[in-house]
Amino acid sequence: MWRSTTPAARGGAGPHDGPLLAVDDLHVEFVTRQGVVKAVNGVSYWLNPGETLAVLGESGSGKSVTAQAIMGILDTPPARVSGGRIRFRGTDLLKLREDARSQIRGRRIAMIFQDALSALNPVFTVGAQIGEMFRVHLGDSRREAHRKAIELMDRVRIPGARQRVHDYPHQFSGGMRQRVMIAMAIALDPEVLIADEPTTALDVTVQAQIMELLAELRRESDMGLILITHDLGVVADVADRIAVMYGGRIVENALVHDVYRAPAHPYTKGLLESIPRVDRKGRQLSAIEGTPPNPLDMPPGCAFTPRCSYRQDNCVADVPPLHRIGPTRGSACHYWREVLDGSHG
Repeated sequence: MWRSTTPAARGGAGPHDGPLLAVDDLHVEFVTRQGVVKAVNGVSYWLNPGETLAVLGESGSGKSVTAQAIMGILDTPPARVSGGRIRFRGTDLLKLREDARSQIRGRRIAMIFQDALSALNPVFTVGAQIGEMFRVHLGDSRREAHRKAIELMDRVRIPGARQRVHDYPHQFSGGMRQRVMIAMAIALDPEVLIADEPTTALDVTVQAQIMELLAELRRESDMGLILITHDLGVVADVADRIAVMYGGRIVENALVHDVYRAPAHPYTKGLLESIPRVDRKGRQLSAIEGTPPNPLDMPPGCAFTPRCSYRQDNCVADVPPLHRIGPTRGSACHYWREVLDGSHG
């Protein structure tokens, strides 16, 4: 099987030299006619080689905007990164010139977008679109790029790849189009792969197949995977760690089994209680009341306060820091101890 590079050939540091990717106190704003939208408010997380980090939260929580900032594909204006750092193998991507950034984008850090049909060009065959990665970045001939496109389609398990390489996006099912997007993303053997809601609008069987494929590709190449989703059920079997976002902030981060065993933030607890579980058969599901905050008019203090059953007076006034509650865990809640032991709420 063809591979573009090996970890040693990439010239990067090993896992013992620190995180592969580290987002540190990132702030992203959108300047609109209605005012300044603070989409990301001090987000920090890290990713190690061979690890899967699930970034979880409702729509509008800042998950995708953070990913777009990492990729350097925010529309500027109206978007602007107003603070923080994004370090890839120790280099701050935000300080690089665009030509240097473009050498990393797609080649060392790649992204799978939500809507495969919209992301793919309808007037080019999927083989031409996959092959373009090799022609643009590696200078391959059209014939060589075509050969590699077939290999990649085989690798992501698209049946009849040699024939289907000539097909157009509309001739593929939703699940197969997502596999084409994955093939494009892994074409240059990236060190970091960001998958933004990769199973949206797919049925549960196809969802499981896509998640299994991503996990297998991660194991094969030891790449780091950031999985952006709003579905806790999707990440249970594939993630190593979870970062939960709300109102543009990280409100909880932990190892995945710690989150499922005992959440340490009221929002995470609410998410877990709202999904069906086999160990709670016959019990009524609960819902988180209210709606997410308006990023144009964020409430003072903790953004989750209006929807929180644990709220006290200080929650309204003081933004809680991300309390370190263990070597691999943090919670941005003044009352994380009560949430952990379920004493009230």
